[in-house]
Amino acid sequence: MSATDAAPPVFFDARLQPYRSLSPRGFGAVMAVLGGGSLVLSVGCVLLGAWPVTGFFGLDAALVYLAFRASYRSARKIERVRLTSSELTVERVGVRGERHHWRFEPAWARLVFEEIDENENRLLVASHGRRLSLGAFLGPAERRRLYRELADALARWRQSLTGR
Repeated sequence: MSATDAAPPVFFDARLQPYRSLSPRGFGAVMAVLGGGSLVLSVGCVLLGAWPVTGFFGLDAALVYLAFRASYRSARKIERVRLTSSELTVERVGVRGERHHWRFEPAWARLVFEEIDENENRLLVASHGRRLSLGAFLGPAERRRLYRELADALARWRQSLTGR
């Protein structure tokens, strides 16, 4: 293997994924408490003669379960941003596993950070009239940090061209 076959240096490599504060084990515990509480209250309602209420307790538990499952499903999104000496690439993996790739020439890539207010911002990569949003599922502080880190990486990339 010659020196020209070596992989290009990596200036930035980040794997972004939505954050979920409740672990699967915690989800099981929440559902056990909710299901157990619903069962106890349902039995109490049946004993008091209000048996139609029991269906609503089951419906509540089922809707909470479905909402959590949808949240965990959306957490399967992945975005990988990588800057090498030859290209800036963004790869997205959707909730169903579909993959999308974008490639930008680092010399022409420009970061656009739009700060709407303290709690809302947007990060875009722009080049040759194309714009791509990065980290849309991240919180504002995380997106701000991603912007700083990627901007620093692009600055290091540009310095590597001049040899300084």
